[in-house]
Parts: sequence; C-alpha cells; structure tokens
Amino acid sequence: MTRGKLGPMGAVLFLPALLSGCTGIAEPGSGLTATIVVGVATLVIVAFLVRFEAASINARELAIIALLGTLAALLRVPFAAVPNLQPSTYLVICTGYVFGPLAGFVVGTLTAVVSNVFLGHGPWTLFQALAWGLAGASAVVLRALPLKTGWLVLAGVVWGILFGVIMNVWTWVAFVYPLTARSFMVTWAASIPFDVMHAVGNALFLGFLGVRTIRILSRYHRRFHWVRRESEERGETEM
Repeated sequence: MTRGKLGPMGAVLFLPALLSGCTGIAEPGSGLTATIVVGVATLVIVAFLVRFEAASINARELAIIALLGTLAALLRVPFAAVPNLQPSTYLVICTGYVFGPLAGFVVGTLTAVVSNVFLGHGPWTLFQALAWGLAGASAVVLRALPLKTGWLVLAGVVWGILFGVIMNVWTWVAFVYPLTARSFMVTWAASIPFDVMHAVGNALFLGFLGVRTIRILSRYHRRFHWVRRESEERGETEM
C-alpha cells in the first residue's frame, strides 16, 4: 500500500482533538486531564493508522475496506432517531473478525468520521472513532473460538457497554467537576439505558446476521488473497 492514502482521514481525525482542546471544558482544573485523555485517544488512533499505512494491502482489499467503512457509516444515519440502536457496530465487528485488527480499526474510525458528516462533528468524533476502532480491532480474538452466534452476541453486548464507557470518559472530563471516581460512576449511571440499547441492538444484529455476514466477507477475503498470490507467482515467473 502506498503512503499518503490516509492523509485526509488523519486530518479529519485531528480536528475533533483540536476542538476538544479548545472547547467543551466546563470547569477550571479539568483542562489538564482532558488534554491527557484526548492525547492518549489521538495517539492510539494514529498508531493504528500508521500501522495500516505500512501494511501490505492490495487495491481490491483496500477498496472493500473503504466500502465497508462507508456502509457502516451510512447504515447509522437512518437509525439516528433511535438512541444507540444501529447496525454499525455489528458490521465493524464482522470486518475485524474477517480482515484483521488493522482493517477492523480503520473501518471503525471511518464509521465515526463519515457518519458524523451527516449527524454532526465535534470533539466526540475522536472518541467514537476510538471506540468503534477498538471494537473492530478486538474482534480478531473471536477467531480463536468456534464461529457461533453466541460468541458474536456476547462480543456485541460487551462492546455495547464498553463503547458507552469510552464515550463517558469524554463526557466526564469535558463537562463534570470535580473529576472523581464517584462523579464518573454518576456519569456512567446516567448513560446505562443508552448503553443497554446499544448492547441489545448489537446482540440482535449479530444474532441474526453475524455468522452469515462473516461467511460472505470471508469468501471475498479468500478471493483477494488468491488473486495476490497469483499475481506474485506471475511476477516471479516473468523475472
């Protein structure tokens, strides 16, 4: 994969980080904590994008990854009226399962960046990108288990909750004072109904569509690798 392909997306991801450093800090004294949290989130995202940039990915696989990221983003938009109930997380997890942690992370970040073009960008985009990205990257762990609906549903429920935790970290450092364990728990408690909705939605989409989606994506993945091997063998023969 040639360098420079992720430049525009990286620039978009840095914009929310800049905004969160300038706005959204409600009380004096919380700015340093917010800066640290934003810095860590940004570094994690950049680390994954740099690894993806350096990875050996053929054009066909890159195209399907971009398509899946766009699809996951667009599928979020029609469900915006229902809090946290959307098929995006299910598709991100399936992508990470099939294409690996780097592709899963990139599809997750694209989901946040592209969907918020329609739903509204802000400092929260950075943390949505991080949460969806980690959901996609961690899905590779499921490969060690049998491909069964139960495991996919469990992963969906876990990430419905973890997604909320990551978003609550941003809410906590941006709008809550003082920053204590108790104030974080209160912040988290307020979001539990929405986190449960996210977990239930993930369970439903992964329960009904997860295994089938993974099998379809796996066929495409095998085809891309077969084409790559054939091209490499042809090149060696010509040499």
